[in-house]
Amino acid sequence: MNIQQPSHPPELVTVLDWIRYSISSFYQAGIFFGHGTDNEWDEACSLVFQALNLPLDMPVVRQEALYQARVTEAEKALMSDWLQQRVELQKPLPYITNQAWFAGMPFYVDERVLIPRSPFAELILQNFEPYLSEEPARILDLCTGGACIAIALANQFPDSIVDAADIDTDALDVASMNIHEYQLEEQIIPLQSDLFSGLEGQQYNLIVSNPPYVDAQDMADLPDEFHHEPEHALAAGDDGLDLVDLMLQQAPDYLCDKGWLFIEVGNSEVHVAERFPGLDVTWCELTLGGSGIFAIQKETLLSYFRNAQ
Repeated sequence: MNIQQPSHPPELVTVLDWIRYSISSFYQAGIFFGHGTDNEWDEACSLVFQALNLPLDMPVVRQEALYQARVTEAEKALMSDWLQQRVELQKPLPYITNQAWFAGMPFYVDERVLIPRSPFAELILQNFEPYLSEEPARILDLCTGGACIAIALANQFPDSIVDAADIDTDALDVASMNIHEYQLEEQIIPLQSDLFSGLEGQQYNLIVSNPPYVDAQDMADLPDEFHHEPEHALAAGDDGLDLVDLMLQQAPDYLCDKGWLFIEVGNSEVHVAERFPGLDVTWCELTLGGSGIFAIQKETLLSYFRNAQ
């Protein structure tokens, strides 16, 4: 779809005018939320405040003090352009602004990588308690994408070395940008690897992965916004567990003794028991939203596949 030149009603004068107009536009277009916000008001505020170079974490009382501030013609043109992209192309806002937040940290994103939205943020900020008894010396973020999880891990565990692995070199270019932005080149190592194939001989105390896990039915039903994201970073076979199957089989070779593996499977959680009958995984309790992350130790994996033979 071709976007027309940005245009906007002349009555839109203040910050609040643009927030209200954006909300109305979202309702009329029936856009889908799920890439950083979950409602029209938050999405509108995010769009307007970023266009005006105002911090998104500004206290509410200060936001309200700015509602009646007038916006410039250049700012109007930018907001109009962003709003048209969001509504007419149903493009996720983080791809328009090139910024997404994860674990309280801003990251550069574009359509080479998924927009971060993983509930792993909660586990990271809680130091993976009660699973980890001490800071892991070596961590692997497998299927790192833009390295948001890897960077949050490095920030939380400053004495750890983090490998950030992905098969997609385009995604690793974005990862390297984010690693450089946070000046973590000495702590995080981006690596091109098809799952574990490029990591031979490495051993980790903690492996974290948010791999492609969307099953065939959910892929067919995805809202338009998700079709802007790289399909290969979402789809993973009929039950969404094709890559998870390979990870579980290969992970023991890359885990230290007593090492932990955490994998996010999202909605494909419903298929895990059928795909891996008898596998004793621990489903992580998440209080801030989201679901579908399980934890398992090296020794449990070894026992499971030994008995399966």
